[in-house]
Amino acid sequence: MRRTRSSLVTTALAVLMAFAALGVIVSVVASVYGRRTVADATAAVRLRAMQQTRSNLRLLEAELQTYRLLPVMLGEYTDVRAALASGTVDPALNAKLALLAARTGAPVIYALDTQGMTIAASNADRPDSFLGHDYRYRDYFTKVMASGATEFFALGSVSGRPGLYLSRRIDRAGRPLGVVVVKVEFDRIAQAWIQDHMATFVVDADGVILISSDPRLEFHTTRALSPARRRTLAQTRQFGTLPLLRAPLTLADDRSRLGDGTPAVTVSLPVPIAGWHLVHMEPLDAALRSAAVRTRSATTIAALATIAAMLGAWWLHQRRKRNAGARAELEAEVARRTAELSATADRLQIEVEQREAADQRFRQAREELAHANRVGSIGTITASVAHEINQPVAAIRTFADNAAAFLARDEPARAATNLQAIVELTSRIGTITAGLRRYARRGAGSIGPVALDAAIDGVRLLIGDRFRAKGVTLDLPSGPEARLTVIAGRVRLEQVLVNLLQNALDAVAERPDARVDVTVGRKGRDVVLTVADNGPGIDPGIADDLFTPFATSKTDGLGLGLGIARDIMTEFGGTLDLVPAPRGAVFRMILVKA
Repeated sequence: MRRTRSSLVTTALAVLMAFAALGVIVSVVASVYGRRTVADATAAVRLRAMQQTRSNLRLLEAELQTYRLLPVMLGEYTDVRAALASGTVDPALNAKLALLAARTGAPVIYALDTQGMTIAASNADRPDSFLGHDYRYRDYFTKVMASGATEFFALGSVSGRPGLYLSRRIDRAGRPLGVVVVKVEFDRIAQAWIQDHMATFVVDADGVILISSDPRLEFHTTRALSPARRRTLAQTRQFGTLPLLRAPLTLADDRSRLGDGTPAVTVSLPVPIAGWHLVHMEPLDAALRSAAVRTRSATTIAALATIAAMLGAWWLHQRRKRNAGARAELEAEVARRTAELSATADRLQIEVEQREAADQRFRQAREELAHANRVGSIGTITASVAHEINQPVAAIRTFADNAAAFLARDEPARAATNLQAIVELTSRIGTITAGLRRYARRGAGSIGPVALDAAIDGVRLLIGDRFRAKGVTLDLPSGPEARLTVIAGRVRLEQVLVNLLQNALDAVAERPDARVDVTVGRKGRDVVLTVADNGPGIDPGIADDLFTPFATSKTDGLGLGLGIARDIMTEFGGTLDLVPAPRGAVFRMILVKA
């Protein structure tokens, strides 16, 4: 009886120790593997969030860059300077500002005198006109009068719409004439951010949300504002009478929370405006659920493996206490149980592998969708080469058919001639696509020796088809006169020629004998290129100001192309001028010979 009780006590202690060991193993596996899977999942989400944030930032920077040049250009506009100097409202200037606002997409463009009074505005003919309004209290006026240029975000005092005010002071002889202001609104940017279904917003130095993919978050704060700061904002009326409540967000890197409590990863990048940051919040819940599933699977496998090992040890211990026959029976039972446990473990392993395979397919599908989106974005580029490539492709088909016919008639020499022509045509297709890629590439490139005939060939590739489609004769130089080398940048030299040729084509497109001629000559050590057309010529009223911003003879033109072309030629060390001619328009380019 005592032995039986002692045996029961020993067995009970062994079972307790086994369960304790099992608990320790399961806890260790769950803790170590769980932390690792959560860390990996969080890192993957953070990488995705960083990529999305950079993409959103590039979109915002492109929008800002589009408008920052306008105040600088307006400061050189003689009509604006004249209106500010006289202090009188010019209806013609209002109309020009309205046209410029429509062309650029700016909500409003206006000019203030030195007292902050609006004397010209693009919305002069609308009920919400700014004419006659006093903006001396606005930061974008007070600060720009002191610093020369400023960027200020605020609610419109007339329209009530938020926007970024780009202002620049205009001076004459060291004294201020007034200020030009361009308002930029970010509705298009916010709409683009909404499409990624994540929380993306811009905060200023005070933590106020200015632009957001969720309109409900706009003009809430990400941190508390001091009473003194609130009084300052109220005095400047930057945000009108909005209460600037706290946003229902928690920003703490990998421990952030969205408004509904969903855990998220937060990435913040500086915006090229003082104190601004772009914040993107990527939800973590899906990644954490996936990590939890993998952790539970791994913990289950570890627990079953540990139980199997314990059962095996127990059966081995029992086998040593039994006789030979019982030992054999016990071995069979252990083998049977081990097989069952192994099958269970195998099934669980298969399930884990299936889950991992499904996750991999999901990631691959997502990457393929992203790639398809990228490929779709270059559709407009590939469409532009279709006509130029169509002719060599049709010729290749003809030469291939001829080569097959010659081979059938046992004329290998003639077939080889056709095949060589096919090789040359495929090289031509490569030249076309390479030229368009080079012309579309970003960056100014270097200035140095450039083969003039190579640049002319590039221009012929880019604009020749448009001349043929309009039925306009285009005579480009060839032979020895075009084989000169000049100091320039090839892509920007092509840009100047394309601009001049497009203007010439627009001028002669309606004439029955339309013609544009490009000639090359020498003037001392310089090379002279002349672009001449037989159109109606340049209106003498704008000839003197043709290369200044916004001077144009086209009803739908902004008047910026020739000014940019002359700046490029000046950078090359050359000149671009309009030459008097009895008929049509003649532009002369002078380049330094290399």
